[in-house]
Amino acid sequence: MRRSPFPFLFAILAVFTAGSFVSLHAQADGSAPNEAPPLLGRVDGRTYISPTGAFKVSIPVLPELGGTITDTENVVTFQDDFNIHISIAAFPQDATQRWEMSTRGLKDYLVYFFSNYVLGDFRQSFPEASIESAKFVPSVLDGSLVTYILLPGGSMFMDKIPMLAGGPPPTAKRGNQLFVKNGHIFVISIELTERVLERSIYKKTTVEEDELLRRRLNEVIVRPQFAKPAAPAK
Repeated sequence: MRRSPFPFLFAILAVFTAGSFVSLHAQADGSAPNEAPPLLGRVDGRTYISPTGAFKVSIPVLPELGGTITDTENVVTFQDDFNIHISIAAFPQDATQRWEMSTRGLKDYLVYFFSNYVLGDFRQSFPEASIESAKFVPSVLDGSLVTYILLPGGSMFMDKIPMLAGGPPPTAKRGNQLFVKNGHIFVISIELTERVLERSIYKKTTVEEDELLRRRLNEVIVRPQFAKPAAPAK
């Protein structure tokens, strides 16, 4: 597994560490902003605009529920205090990535990118991270890859989970959708928070989990508006 040049996992974890951050509640009521650095992107009403201009997206969290936004140059993470954790990454494809896609074809390229970079980054912090299943969907976004991964101890809501003395940490589950748009590879990732927050009363099967994550990913992928590709130089 090669070391990823794409800072994907760092941005997902940044909501708990240092990073560009904004509290929607503070923004809404006019109170003092968080002391962390301001966002690299910007918020216009209920829309987040990425710092590179690659996309803008309606904000999927509410200030009334503790909604926050954390971002880096290429990744934005939305989270609230209850059950939402969504990240949207947009990495520009350099010459190497464009060559990989042209030689592998889209389906195999997305599998390659996820396995080597996205999953590779997760395993830097969660060594036991594993792919539960994956499926290429040719009819969505001109071809996209949906993956479901298991992350022992990898929930973004660990601070809300009562830990049993000596017991293993819960295993989080994420749905991820990868696709290519306008020279960028996008990675949308959602945590299935009920899996760790409901604990003993949680009874969903793997099939039910996958369907729930699939529906939630479908709700997110229609939110972004993508920048038009640059006109070729004359």
